[in-house]
Amino acid sequence: MQYAVLIYESEQDFADRPGLMPAYAAYTRALAEAGHMAGCEALQSAHTATTVRLRHGERQVQDGPFPDSKEQLGGFFLIDVPDLDAALTWAARCPAAERCAVEVRPVLAMEAP
Repeated sequence: MQYAVLIYESEQDFADRPGLMPAYAAYTRALAEAGHMAGCEALQSAHTATTVRLRHGERQVQDGPFPDSKEQLGGFFLIDVPDLDAALTWAARCPAAERCAVEVRPVLAMEAP
């Protein structure tokens, strides 16, 4: 089953990323070597985001992310593991777990049209 391991970071966490890259590289290698890596990406800071809504047929564009919070989505790992317990184990090993919030969410399987 696939799970998204979502990493929520503060602005300071974004600034500290260069020092954490060796830990993220090791985590990524461990996932790949265990055969659980399905994908991953780091995101740029939330101030680079643009939010789009369609209201009454009109497109509304807002600079920045939708939520106003201290933490923002900073990146994700897409993992393929047998169950939630395994996903939580891998999420706890993520370098972000010690300083940020790490959310684990099952991926909804969609059939191709």
